Amino acid sequence: MSGEALQAWWHWAQGIIPAPERESGLRELKQFLGAFTALSPLELTLRRFPAQICLKLSLAELQERWQRRWQERVPLQYLIGTVHWHDLELVVAPGVLIPRPETEELLEVVAATVPPGQQQGHWLDLGTGSGAIAIGLARLFPAAFVHAVDCSPEALEIAHLNIEKHRLGDRVQCYVGNWFAPIAHLQGQVQGIVSNPPYIPTGLVATLQPEVQYHEPRLALDGGADGLQAIRQIVQTAPKYLQPQGWLFIELMATQGAAVAALAMATQAYERVEILRDLSGHDRFLLAQRI
Repeated sequence: MSGEALQAWWHWAQGIIPAPERESGLRELKQFLGAFTALSPLELTLRRFPAQICLKLSLAELQERWQRRWQERVPLQYLIGTVHWHDLELVVAPGVLIPRPETEELLEVVAATVPPGQQQGHWLDLGTGSGAIAIGLARLFPAAFVHAVDCSPEALEIAHLNIEKHRLGDRVQCYVGNWFAPIAHLQGQVQGIVSNPPYIPTGLVATLQPEVQYHEPRLALDGGADGLQAIRQIVQTAPKYLQPQGWLFIELMATQGAAVAALAMATQAYERVEILRDLSGHDRFLLAQRI
């Protein structure tokens, strides 16, 4: 298409952004166009478009997707089909949770905690979704073999795409099933477990942003009546799988720290239990080490 036509399209596109979200919407518009053209961030910021621009999809499709962003509140990442997370570009689709910055911090906690002598062997990513944690772990610990588990076959299709995209198929294996069920053969052999399970209390799901409650998979959000259904199961079952001194890391809702710490200590299976804060100062991560 011509640069003049894109200028006209830009004018239309910014016009449908709701006024209260204009600033963030314009950032999204640049990201959106950047995904479907070869335009540089500077060209998009200055709106200095070349005479001819190659689109990766038709103008009608471009318009339809941008309208869905604001009329249906479809997350931008689903419309683009990818998300930049940590130092990775990951494929995402409505069947998987969009990886969040807090989960980047979870991997940073793992990196800062696990000594070199334990950065190998079997590691688990429970509720892998897009495969973000499994891929991050495999890149973080080159001597580790990562087992990625999810109960959603649809999610595992996306995870497998991302694993192959990053050429980690020889060190990351996917399993379909509920938490530990498909990996019973690994009892007592696991060096570490990392998980971002569903932790939103059922009653709060309806209060989430439209992009989340209407488009991201409820299976990856709803943590049961108290939000701890999955976390409780992981904390109580993990000691059967962990080697002595093995590690458990779980992402939490900001208000769950004390309750989750109490769950871990009640098992009497961990010699170290800590709740760590995220960069915003909220309780966000359980760190536990098996006796």
